[in-house]
Amino acid sequence: MTYKIKVNRVKIPLFPSQLIDKFNRKVTYLRISVTDRCDFRCIYCMGENMTFLPRAQLLTLEELEWVARAFVELGVTKIRITGGEPLLRKNVLQLFQALGKMEGLKELVMTTNGSQLEKMAKPLQEAGIKRINISLDSLKPDRFQKISRVGQLDKVLRGIEAAIQTGFKRVKLNSVIIKNRNHDEIIDLVKFAIARDIDISFIEEMPLGVLENRDRSEAFYSNQQIRQDLQQVFLLIPSTETTGGPSKYYQVAHTHTRVGFISPHSHNFCDTCNRVRLTPDGHLLLCLGQEHSVDLRRVIRAYPGEMDRLKQTIITAMEHKPKSHEFEITRPPQILRYMNVTGG
Repeated sequence: MTYKIKVNRVKIPLFPSQLIDKFNRKVTYLRISVTDRCDFRCIYCMGENMTFLPRAQLLTLEELEWVARAFVELGVTKIRITGGEPLLRKNVLQLFQALGKMEGLKELVMTTNGSQLEKMAKPLQEAGIKRINISLDSLKPDRFQKISRVGQLDKVLRGIEAAIQTGFKRVKLNSVIIKNRNHDEIIDLVKFAIARDIDISFIEEMPLGVLENRDRSEAFYSNQQIRQDLQQVFLLIPSTETTGGPSKYYQVAHTHTRVGFISPHSHNFCDTCNRVRLTPDGHLLLCLGQEHSVDLRRVIRAYPGEMDRLKQTIITAMEHKPKSHEFEITRPPQILRYMNVTGG
């Protein structure tokens, strides 16, 4: 459901310093997807044969910066750049550089599949990226390729090492665990992270888009099961640390590594949701698991340069942020857009 929000022509000189929805949740975190294109075709993220958005429908880098500025002036302190694979967007470094200098933005972070990091890690850090999340679902080259359909593990591993050597504030791995695909690698993935003094989060698969030849309910492996597996080998100590996202962290005893769990199915975290998402074509998604959205591209292009109008549209949109998602792994997906369109 896309809401067409009418904004009065009267200029409003004062805006709230904080975005608050009707459930009194403060929105301080914006995830911006700069492209729906990716050089992988991960089985949980998209179909094998995808039709991508026409380039003319994408927000320009200047428009993305304009939206980001509006959000920061409305109290957002953290922006994550996602995709698709964000580093495939032409000249995207210019956007990072602009955001990195934006007054009021406390944290600029990114999620990537790691394929471009070997050459891009240092420029990203210099542009202002503080933390970086890298997807890694398997340490076995043949299995990695089957899950990603086209990805090369050695290229991603070189990207991970480049990110570590560059010295980001934090490097974290993201792993989606699928029963009978990679659930037997949970221990090895954590050991891999421990050996490099980095963190790792396990993410329950999101039921977005219709996938071919796979039943999500049969492939679902909950984070509760993952934690039980890990506790057979590691001592996990509950941590009060947070990165402002949905991860629940545990410190692995006697290491510098934290293990995070993002559990939209087994442990719903909607009551503390502090984030919204901007799609590559300018739709403001108010919930990952609902179709509630507002077309910000229409506002930007109909009224170029009118920051007050854009801000008022964003403020009004918060009234439509739903209380929770409605993910249900045992029924067909209610959300037909794929994860690469949604923005990681």
